[in-house]
Amino acid sequence: MKHLNFILITCLLSLTPAQNQQEEKLMTKIIHKTESEWQTCLTPQEYKVLRQKSTELAFSGKYYKHDLQGIYVCAACGLELFQSDRKYDSGSGWPSFWEAIDQKRIVERKDDTFGMTRIEIACGRCSSHLGHLFPDGPKPTGDRYCVNSVSLDFKEIDKT
Repeated sequence: MKHLNFILITCLLSLTPAQNQQEEKLMTKIIHKTESEWQTCLTPQEYKVLRQKSTELAFSGKYYKHDLQGIYVCAACGLELFQSDRKYDSGSGWPSFWEAIDQKRIVERKDDTFGMTRIEIACGRCSSHLGHLFPDGPKPTGDRYCVNSVSLDFKEIDKT
């Protein structure tokens, strides 16, 4: 934990004052809950995916064929993660994005489950499982953030 705090402090010191203030606001809101607490605030399906790293069935999620303009947020804590203008149809059966709003909001972890090596993506604020990152996305990044719909909520952009 001391090592993590040192890294966070080092990163914060390298930012401009405006960036520093914004980053401190995000980082001070890191959420730590027991699994019992998560079970009381998430639906059984959300808990299974967000906390136990399960996956919803392909082509079944509410945001797979979703084309409204807005922001996709973590279903567990509300952190803004992806913009709708960076969403695309990868044909995979899950919502896919070629870029996150801010890479600091996504935690990447090596995942060796099911006999393959992948990169798991999790929320940077609450560590909830979102899905996986693959290097087969479109330009300009070449990334595919493959995300479970149940891991997300959506905030539509007010058009007025």
